[in-house]
Amino acid sequence: MSIMPVPRVAVIVVAAGSGERLGAGGPKAFVGIDAHTILRHALVRVFSAPLAQVVIVAPAGHEGDALTDALEAAGDRRDLVSVVTGGKTRQGSVSNGLAAVWADVQIVLVHDAARALTPSAVFERVIDAIDRGSDGALPVLPVVDTIKRVADTEVLHAVDREELAAAQTPQGFRRDILDAAYRAADRDYTDDAALVGAAGHAVSVVTGDPLAFKITTPADLDRARSLVSAAPVAPVNVTLDRGPALPRVGVGTDVHAFGGDGALWLAGLEWPGEPALSGHSDGDAVAHAIVDALLTAAGLGDIGTHFGTDHPEYAGAHADVFLARTLGLLGAAGWRVGNVAVQVQANRPRFAARRAEAEATLSAGLGGASVSISATTTDGLGFTGRGEGVAAFAVALVVPA
Repeated sequence: MSIMPVPRVAVIVVAAGSGERLGAGGPKAFVGIDAHTILRHALVRVFSAPLAQVVIVAPAGHEGDALTDALEAAGDRRDLVSVVTGGKTRQGSVSNGLAAVWADVQIVLVHDAARALTPSAVFERVIDAIDRGSDGALPVLPVVDTIKRVADTEVLHAVDREELAAAQTPQGFRRDILDAAYRAADRDYTDDAALVGAAGHAVSVVTGDPLAFKITTPADLDRARSLVSAAPVAPVNVTLDRGPALPRVGVGTDVHAFGGDGALWLAGLEWPGEPALSGHSDGDAVAHAIVDALLTAAGLGDIGTHFGTDHPEYAGAHADVFLARTLGLLGAAGWRVGNVAVQVQANRPRFAARRAEAEATLSAGLGGASVSISATTTDGLGFTGRGEGVAAFAVALVVPA
């Protein structure tokens, strides 16, 4: 089994835009072109380009959705994927992405997810320009329309279109130059080429592609949908001779204090007469530790990424909702649950009488996978021993689906 080489190129995929002009009622990158989102279509082409680390910059609260799209598109390159949260501006978002680029990377490409149909050949041309000595390079298309300079409703004069070009992405740069330009930036620029140019570096151009248009308006989205329906994109199946995927193990933990409203929910069961745990959902520390362990084992982040307080749809949700969603995330990433073991640390409730029931409930929530539970009172030590709350620790095994 060969080891994946460390890429010398990174692609920062900017997907943090609000999409107001598209009018889709949510972040643009997660609007569907067909059965897949704008972001996933963009990533399919990124992963078809030369080997690169891929950093997706997602809107706050949508990091988990971005990771799911990325892992579906990545094929055998999923170890190259990471997701970061976007900033208040595009420039801030790119800066956040730059901070996640690996130390060995020499060339950084910045690509707008909204240019979802950009062919992989455009990425190759930009990288080649940097390899031939350019500090930076961007793809462009000639302007074909007659351009007029106007004031209000009056035409002032024509503009020579021979000197004009329409800029596209990905825009690529030597990593040291882009890092230094971002550190020195004292205002926002329209794109990364302008920022690097303002830092005193020449940026060359390469031939762009008509398919690299930016999806900004409903008309652009209709155009993208018609192109995709005419020539659907097959899922990427990249082979890097890495051999079969091996089982993976993850560890998860969760802690909740007593003091919530309503009934106690723990290990997927309601415990009448017991004080409730406090939490964003139902405070089920056992179920949450299991979810954390499974997500960690599959390399899908943690429970906060997918179910945190910025996901109001999970307020008050019980274990069955968490486990079903986690099974879906694992399945999309090519994993299934092997088995799970959990230890509960608490003075109450007493698990012995309901252990088998709890194990059966959690197993059903995980599609029949084996779940085993042990419990301890910690001999009265610590916050659990004092009866202040419940702690749970889980170990999970996932295997290739």
